[in-house]
Amino acid sequence: MIPSVVANQQNHNQLKSLNYLFRSGSEETPVSGAIIADLFQEAGLPPGVLNVIPGPAKEIGDALLADPRVRAISFTGSTRTGRHLAVEAARHLKRFTLEMGGKSPLIVLKDADLDYAVDAAAFGIFLHQGQVCMANSKIIVEAPVFEEFCERFTAKAKMIKMGDPKDPETVIGPLIRARQMDFVDAHIQDAREKGATMLTGGRAEGQYYKPTVLRGVTPEMKIYHEETFGPVVSVLRAEDSEEALHIANDTSYGLSAALITNDLQKAVDLSLRLESGMIHVNDCTISDEPHVPFGGVKNSGFGREGGRYSMEEMTELKWITIQMGQRQFPF
Repeated sequence: MIPSVVANQQNHNQLKSLNYLFRSGSEETPVSGAIIADLFQEAGLPPGVLNVIPGPAKEIGDALLADPRVRAISFTGSTRTGRHLAVEAARHLKRFTLEMGGKSPLIVLKDADLDYAVDAAAFGIFLHQGQVCMANSKIIVEAPVFEEFCERFTAKAKMIKMGDPKDPETVIGPLIRARQMDFVDAHIQDAREKGATMLTGGRAEGQYYKPTVLRGVTPEMKIYHEETFGPVVSVLRAEDSEEALHIANDTSYGLSAALITNDLQKAVDLSLRLESGMIHVNDCTISDEPHVPFGGVKNSGFGREGGRYSMEEMTELKWITIQMGQRQFPF
């Protein structure tokens, strides 16, 4: 995916500024961007204010970044591409916000309602086949309830329906592209070769991948650190809440995190120490509203989006003074 960018053109005759948004979505999903543009047009947005430019990411991205009329960049996508855009934006002295990858943890403490925790965890990883940057792909469970959670969660995963997305009962639809199947397979194979146990799933059926649950995942495995971006989740055991916090923070990402507990004091304490841009207590990691400061820390992003936060990122503050009478100068 390549960036949305904002350009500014000064109309000196009318003494007003016109802002234009250029939007270029992933070349994997070009139709959705065009549909969004059609909706804005139907809503009455003046022609030319929103511009959708489909095509090869590198060609379009490089052209927009180099154009002096482009004043700011907002990117959603991989950390690798975000790093490149950050360098280019700095080279051209452009403002930018980056919303990149994640390895979002969900902590389940021993006092949690396990039925609720299982439902929350399942929604947080299997929504959109796990192809969500906020997906809780790492579930960390306190030792006293670890075995019971694994049993209930595995049973839940086995019941999740996979098939046609047009069917209201379907949860798991097809992955975005064929090569993503190989990427998911590679993560699972690496984990199993290094000692992880697969509780369910672990295989593809055409363009679909079965909901997969792994336990015994360790830091030596790729899936412990890397974003799989598929319906695959690791369930890790923590002796206590402090070890759970350590495991949650043991990642280069920091987009979203969640914890489930009935101990409000512990929830606040852990939330303050979780290295994440967004934290959800008694919920999964997938949550968003139009007015909130959406964004992450570490390799998950830079800046915030949503409501007034987007406006602050995409506008410049200007200080104007008017001297009433003549100012007295010291020399």
